[in-house]
Amino acid sequence: MTSTTISPVIAVSAVTKDFGTTHALRGVDLTVRHGEVVVLLGLSGSGKSTLLRHLDGLEFPTSGTVRVLDQDVPALAPGALRALRGRVAMIFQQFELVPSLTVLENVLTGALGRLRGPRLGLWTYPRAAKLTALNHLDRVGLLEKAYQRADQLSGGQQQRVAIARALMQDPEVLLADEPVASLDPESSDQVMALIREIAAERGLTVVCSLHQVDLALGWADRIVGLRGGEVVLDTPTAGLSKAQVMEVYGRVAVPVGGLAAGNLR
Repeated sequence: MTSTTISPVIAVSAVTKDFGTTHALRGVDLTVRHGEVVVLLGLSGSGKSTLLRHLDGLEFPTSGTVRVLDQDVPALAPGALRALRGRVAMIFQQFELVPSLTVLENVLTGALGRLRGPRLGLWTYPRAAKLTALNHLDRVGLLEKAYQRADQLSGGQQQRVAIARALMQDPEVLLADEPVASLDPESSDQVMALIREIAAERGLTVVCSLHQVDLALGWADRIVGLRGGEVVLDTPTAGLSKAQVMEVYGRVAVPVGGLAAGNLR
């Protein structure tokens, strides 16, 4: 099979999403290929988080189509949707860790989707799962913190725990919703570097929403800009300047030097 015939990992077409009289998404198109790292940029309320939530079935479109890993997401039965979510991991801005649990236990919760029965305490997890979780903690540089409570870690460390937890799903797609919004600049850069490195190592497809233009330019293969629920920019980062990207946040954008016609609109 040639590369031109391989289906995209993510294919969003003409998606609109209405919450009452609020139009959160307006005719959004987005295609993401295997192994791409795509960053969504835009102001708060531009539709970034809403678009991400469509990709793992947390939201369904008012109209349009959403396909992820060759699955028609809105058409999936509950069991099939759960199976898809096992292949699509999500990292959140607020980490979503259980503060009173150890770091290792938090990572192990990423395996709950494929383990039968409730898990009450570290001892109830299979040895193989615990070894895998420790390996993921080692990869994110936190092996020595495995038995500390999660709330004893810094923000950057907690987000690395969240990345290790996501890896426990053995995902094919990684979604990240403002993963560094609450972190200092140094920790932000470290977390984005880690996401990029792990994506390359594991062949993950990544869609990440950010506010920080410099980070997007440094770590993304492609930037998709949203404003008012519409895509106003979709272009590779190679050769793209910060000034060009800032058009996403300003006036109604028009093509500027260095961009192919139609990429910024």
